[in-house]
Amino acid sequence: MIIWLASYPKSGNTWVRTIISSILFSKDGKVKNFDILNNIDQYPTKKYFKNFVKDYNDALQIQKSWIPSQELINKDKKIRFFKTHHLFCKYGENSFTNNINTLGVIHVVRDPRNLISSIKSLWSLANDNEAVEKLFDIQNATSLKINNDNDYSFPVMISSWKNHYNAWKKIKKNYLLIKYEDLINNPEHQLIIIINYLKKFFKLKINDNKIKNILTTTSFDNFRNLENKGLFREANIDKTGEVKKFFNEGPNKKWQNSLEKSLSNKIEENFLIEMKELGYLE
Repeated sequence: MIIWLASYPKSGNTWVRTIISSILFSKDGKVKNFDILNNIDQYPTKKYFKNFVKDYNDALQIQKSWIPSQELINKDKKIRFFKTHHLFCKYGENSFTNNINTLGVIHVVRDPRNLISSIKSLWSLANDNEAVEKLFDIQNATSLKINNDNDYSFPVMISSWKNHYNAWKKIKKNYLLIKYEDLINNPEHQLIIIINYLKKFFKLKINDNKIKNILTTTSFDNFRNLENKGLFREANIDKTGEVKKFFNEGPNKKWQNSLEKSLSNKIEENFLIEMKELGYLE
């Protein structure tokens, strides 16, 4: 059964993924390098569709293979986590996932105003205005031109920030919402929440020393130090071939200091209901 670690890009998925990995796959909670992330793979990627899809540019083939590929993954009845930025959606009769294959979802969300500079860098956009428009783009998708030599070159439908948030919260089965801002403001409290969630599925014995180590080694500063040492293999490469820093902005980065008022107003107007629901607006 799959527990989805779902988020819109640059919302803290890697952070939560590392925290979960340090809880489940380390003895002492110390993150010495990012190899620990290998315990939580990404979906969808080619490896999970190779028995079902002949043409990765054929959207219908892929959509028809979502459930069969997950049934194959779940054949051994083990619990697995998958990172995904894919929209929880349905095209015709084809759903991205279902209750039979899904055990739960940890949904990581971030204030969309604080996403602008990150997604501008991620997708090599020219300016903040383009990044804001990307947040609104219901057709937003990645890897539409498939590189057959890259397993992670795979069509991923993201849609708008609004659609992405509203879609994943529909999964009520073992649903946990984690806000990026809460991780920043009170990481220990959020860590305990995550631990208690995992205890639904695993027998965990975690002492204070392991908790302390997790908090220390899953900090942004430690992540950036590890990346600077060349120990992070998931950094993005832009169109020019330049490797872009993944941990390039610290948690103290505030949209108020960089985003034009007209653009923040535009985001707030378009996402008013969702941002109020999440406590980003009063």
